[in-house]
Amino acid sequence: MNIAVQGALWGLGLGAFLVMIEYMFVKKAVEERAVEKHQKPEFDGQDRARIRAVLGLAVFLPPAFALGAWLIWG
Repeated sequence: MNIAVQGALWGLGLGAFLVMIEYMFVKKAVEERAVEKHQKPEFDGQDRARIRAVLGLAVFLPPAFALGAWLIWG
């Protein structure tokens, strides 16, 4: 398999992992906040912005890892 494709797959896997972890942390914080206020759990603007920021990073990682792998080992 081409080294750039391997780098892209590593970047895709890392990006998916980071998005999943951040979503779980934000969801936990939202649930804790809802319990304190005795309300239904809802994501606010800041929570969505945190997840959107990690999604932006996750989109950037596969091409960056592909380029890095190609430059280093290619």
